[in-house]
Formats: sequence, C-alpha cells, structure tokens
Amino acid sequence: MLLSVFLGQGTQIFIMTFITLFLACLGFLSPANRGALMTCAVVLWVLLGTPAGYVSARLYKTFGGEKWKTNVLLTALLCPGIVFADFFLMNLILWVEGSSAAIPFGTLVAILAMWFGISVPLTFIGAYFGFKKPAIEQPVRTNQIPRQIPEQSFFTKPIPGIVMGGILPFGCIFIQLFFILNSIWSHQMYYMFGFLFLVFIILLITCSEATILLCYFHLCAEDYHWWWRSFLTSGFTAVYLYIYAVHYFFSKLQIIGAASTILYFGYTMIMVLIFFLFTGTIGFFACFWFVNKIYSVVKVD
Repeated sequence: MLLSVFLGQGTQIFIMTFITLFLACLGFLSPANRGALMTCAVVLWVLLGTPAGYVSARLYKTFGGEKWKTNVLLTALLCPGIVFADFFLMNLILWVEGSSAAIPFGTLVAILAMWFGISVPLTFIGAYFGFKKPAIEQPVRTNQIPRQIPEQSFFTKPIPGIVMGGILPFGCIFIQLFFILNSIWSHQMYYMFGFLFLVFIILLITCSEATILLCYFHLCAEDYHWWWRSFLTSGFTAVYLYIYAVHYFFSKLQIIGAASTILYFGYTMIMVLIFFLFTGTIGFFACFWFVNKIYSVVKVD
C-alpha cells in the first residue's frame, strides 16, 4: 500500500523536477528571480496530480490491493500533507519571531485551495483511469508457496545493500549540492542550470544502475524480496543528503538562535523527503523494468 502511494508521489515529483529544470535550461526561468523557480515547481506539482493517482492506482492493483479508496486518499494527501505541515510550522516560527520572511496568511490559504481544489481532484481522475486499466501483467507465474531464503552473506543482507546503494548517486550530485546549498542559505546566485540538468540525468542513470546491480545480486543469492528494497536502495541517497546538510550547517554557516536552527532543519527535512521519494521511485521503476525483462526472457517449463 505505502509503496504504491510513494511511487505515485515520486512520479509526480520526478516529472515536476524534469520540466522545471528543462525550462530553466532553456532560459525561461531567470536565476536572478528566485521566486520564478519555486512558483513554476509548485504550479507544475499541482497540475501533475493525475500521473500520481494513475501510477499509484495501477501499481496498487498489480499488488492485488483491495482498499482502493484508502489508496487514492493517501496518494493525494500523505506526502503533501507532511510537507505542508512542516512548512506551516516553519511559518509559525517566523510569525512568532516577527520576521518579514513569513508567508502571509492569504498565501497559505491560496496554496491550500490549489492543493484541495486542483491537485486532489486531478489525483482522483488519475486513479480512476489507473483502476480502469488491467493490472500490469507479470511475465511468468509465481510460486504459491514462498521458498526458503538461504543464508545471506554480509553484502546481500538488506541493510548493507541499502546503505551501499545510496553512496554512488550521492557521489554524483555532491559538488552541485554544495553550490545549491550556498545559493539557498548564503545568498549566492546559481546560474549553472544546463550543467545541473546534466547532473540530474547522471543522477537518474546512477540511481537506476546501482539499484539494478544490487537487485541482481540479491536475486542471484535467491533473495526475492526486491520490491521495497529497490525503493530504499536508491532512496537511501536522501539520508546521505541529510548527513551532508548537517555537516554543511556546522562547518559553513554561522547560525545562532533556536529559531534559525529549527528553520534550517525544517526546510532540509522537506528537501530530504522530496529527494527520498524521487530517487526511490527511479530505483524502483528501473528495477521493476529489469526484473520484468529478465523473467520475460526466462524459459519456464
């Protein structure tokens, strides 16, 4: 259930990031105007409710899920809800401090209206079409009785595998991350959108490759629990992102005061959550495609 919901959300985030970066690349969004990038991302995110509902519903049906209403509601409300709650708390702190960076109440209401008025109905529409479609066909029939999983070596156990999976994708965004954090927290402009787009593509490729490779090792070791593991393997990059953000906080920023610290970590948590869903989705779909591919070639008597 949760997996299909996360995947729906991840698809939404993926398409949003792709289009936003693509537009920034072509020069539609000027780097000098900070708000343009965020506005574009938020608007796209709201309009992309349909793919989220569709993917989530279709996968849930494939998993043989029955509670479709819960599925649709969770897809529409779970992750945006977490992000919004976090955002709202940050805003409350800003209000209490009397900061000019606080978002006026009207804007919050407008965001809520966009979420419930546009995004949620679109998710419902997507889910409707997703449930109308037949479930995704598996290339081979599976055994009714689950097999005994043999003793695993250290590297094919779930946790070390997941931890290893995040290192590679993180390595490729590492340097860009420094510049992006600088542009968010230290008021430096960020102009290299074309380069960022390339890094984004490389991130896609490394995420999928790392996940597929580890997935293949697990299957060779006769461990067939790959669904969640494929999601978490590439999603673990987000944990490294968080560790790096903490390191950045202590080494680069001179932030004093509880409010500012809470703000920094609050916004970091939003970034990490979005990044987790995003990378996890890429890893999962790469893995899903890979497993389908290898098993459709297998000759079964």
